[in-house]
Amino acid sequence: QVQVMESGGGLVQAGGSLRLSCAASGSIFSLNAMGWYRQVPGIQRELVASITRSGSTNYADSVKGRFTISADNAKNTMYLQMNGLKPEDTAVYYCKVHMAWGNRRDYWGQGTQVTVSS
Repeated sequence: QVQVMESGGGLVQAGGSLRLSCAASGSIFSLNAMGWYRQVPGIQRELVASITRSGSTNYADSVKGRFTISADNAKNTMYLQMNGLKPEDTAVYYCKVHMAWGNRRDYWGQGTQVTVSS
């Protein structure tokens, strides 16, 4: 069993900052990557940023230069520092944990709301 818990969402004015956290626990022996996704109603969930166990990162073009993903492997925790927030960043942000092996490879958190007011 794998548990994924996000925290850190909230309401912020445009130009402001928020930091999201995602902690994974349980049977995570083969954890090899984590990622942040976001979704607004009626639109497909999209990748925001991801990071591998070795530290390789990937960002959506829309957040490059504004968002920074990082991880503490010892704590099995991932962070997303969001600066220069825009109203179009408003969404529910989900954490995904990816396993290298196992019957089930991906686990999702429950999501955390980020709202950016103009």
